[in-house]
Amino acid sequence: MVEKIERKSLAEQVYDQIKAEITSGAWKIGERIPKEADLMTQFGISRNTLREAIRALAHIGLLETKQGDGTFVRNNSELHAIMQKRVRESSVQEILEMRHALDREAVILACERRTDEDLKMLKKYKQLCYLANKDNDVTAFLKADSALHLTIVKAAHNDLLLDMYVNILEEIQFSITSTTEMNPAVNKHNGHATLVSAIEKRDKEGAAHEVTEYITLFKQIAAKNGDNK
Repeated sequence: MVEKIERKSLAEQVYDQIKAEITSGAWKIGERIPKEADLMTQFGISRNTLREAIRALAHIGLLETKQGDGTFVRNNSELHAIMQKRVRESSVQEILEMRHALDREAVILACERRTDEDLKMLKKYKQLCYLANKDNDVTAFLKADSALHLTIVKAAHNDLLLDMYVNILEEIQFSITSTTEMNPAVNKHNGHATLVSAIEKRDKEGAAHEVTEYITLFKQIAAKNGDNK
């Protein structure tokens, strides 16, 4: 069956070309894009057409226009930009419920599929969490904790799950950090030693239980701080 040929407007074509510059890495995150006059000449288009394309790219979060400074690359992935925007618009309660679902599935799959190399990395970050917590080093703890959770998702060996997690990890981590900081109750996990042990033993039920434990604790602290709306 012959399909109808898709005709894109000029602004849509410019949108695609600018997006290609961003996603290819030609225009890097944080970098200011070329001036309007230069882009108009390069693409052979009017100012209105260019601005329409830039507005659309800014809307999804790939670009950011700063009054008086110009337009800058904010993200190099459309999925990343959209997911970040969506998470920012969500309540802490919603974010924690989503993280519960992702983390629970990740640890169950990690119990089934983790390799010896995965386990080695999990133990490495578990130890770094423990040491940072012992030294009360907030920055080091959050960095190690984030790396530990990402390693668990990698150990699940599901590329789609990993892609989703990577694209929202920063926003999830920020929301939880702002809620919990180095709360003694949260850090009783000392780097999720019990969780890592469960994954090592391939104990799905035990690993899933640990996820529910720390997410429930996050929810309680968020509610106490009035951050669950």
